[in-house]
Amino acid sequence: MTRGEPATEIPVSLDREAGPPLAVQLADALRAAAVDGLLRAGDRLPATRRLAAHLGVSRTVTTAAYEQLHAEGWLTGRHGSGTYVTTSPPTGAARQTAVDDAEPEAVELVDLTPGAPWSEGIDRAAWRRAWRASAEVPPMTRPRRAGLPEYRAVVAEHLLRHRGLAVPRAHEVDSPVIATAGTTAGLVETVRAVLRPGDVVAVEEPGYQRAVGALLAAGLRVVPAPVDGDGLLVERVPTGVRAVYCSPAHQYPLGGRLPAARRVALVERARRDGFLVIEDDYDGELRYDVAPLPLLAALAPEHVVHLGTTSKILTPTLGVGWMVAPASVRRAVLDARDRSGVGPAAAGQRVLVELARHGDLGRHLRRTRREFARRRGALVDAFTSAGLPVLGDEAGAHLVLPLPSAAAEQRVIGSARRAGLALDGLGRHHQGPAGHYGIALGYAACSSRELASATPVLTSLVAAAW
Repeated sequence: MTRGEPATEIPVSLDREAGPPLAVQLADALRAAAVDGLLRAGDRLPATRRLAAHLGVSRTVTTAAYEQLHAEGWLTGRHGSGTYVTTSPPTGAARQTAVDDAEPEAVELVDLTPGAPWSEGIDRAAWRRAWRASAEVPPMTRPRRAGLPEYRAVVAEHLLRHRGLAVPRAHEVDSPVIATAGTTAGLVETVRAVLRPGDVVAVEEPGYQRAVGALLAAGLRVVPAPVDGDGLLVERVPTGVRAVYCSPAHQYPLGGRLPAARRVALVERARRDGFLVIEDDYDGELRYDVAPLPLLAALAPEHVVHLGTTSKILTPTLGVGWMVAPASVRRAVLDARDRSGVGPAAAGQRVLVELARHGDLGRHLRRTRREFARRRGALVDAFTSAGLPVLGDEAGAHLVLPLPSAAAEQRVIGSARRAGLALDGLGRHHQGPAGHYGIALGYAACSSRELASATPVLTSLVAAAW
């Protein structure tokens, strides 16, 4: 056969009102056509894009169906010519993807990885107004080492209103709030100011590997602290640590919310053993159908450094966050800033102040919660209807789809990527050998339409992996 030979007509129709996802319907129909002889060995199938246009569906649907049939051995790819029906599964190095090699193209992946904000939901008029207003302020002659007073006041109000943490809105010297360049920057400043090279820091396992890298770069020893579906296992935190880094609001990446009893146990251990708790308030503003839990900083302000950021609730464009810390930590961080001359830029602080001044920040957070609740509900309904387990959906902007093995995780990620979907697996979030496998599915960075199109494809791929 030559590349120019026409593709076989596909004898298939899809029913959007039926229960099974469209990708599953298409795979079933093609499989049945091959069994019935309507498709024969050697028949060339249409390219995924052409078939999607013919059926009136997203290309992710046709690509996922081809991927599934390729994995089962019904289809094979021939370089430079297309995708064909086969009677025997391809093996070894000759096995190729079922995505049509005859149509190479650069595909922009739908981002379903966690850790991104819903920047699409930012009111553009309010965004422009805030930047214009911040530009009207005269340029600074000297930096404010702790951050702009008005920014720190806005953060204090935000923490009280949205996180239930009451902090004094005092002037620069007395306020426990310090501006930072983000959560990781705040972590780095904290450990470099109060710890010494060689000190031991415990980090959740699995956990945030960027934090692990930052701690190692500071010359610290990092030891794993196991977690379960509810978050950090306090009794498993190793002895002799100088600090514990954790994400109690929505554990990254498993998604658990640290129960109140464990929160109390953690701060009691911190008091007894004399270590510092670094509370990364990841996704802290987002929760669904559950009551708020006390921040660690509210339970033990003398032992907890609380870190937050605008990167997840607005956009990384601002490049600002905050730290609420005990007096000794604040002094050490500010002294280090005096020596190094390094500190957060004022521009992003001014923009946040303007967004808060006109109520735009609060309105954006309310819109975000409503939109995420809708997206989260649709995803959970789709996955549970297909009999798939879902974890970590009580809070945040990602949930977890468990998988049985590392091979299954990589298979789903690879197939999804060929279908135009970018996914993140749990395996890479371990410091040592992985003990959890699955997909950490973010639903903030993509559009609603992209998410709706991707959901049946992902459902089909994860179901097949089991």
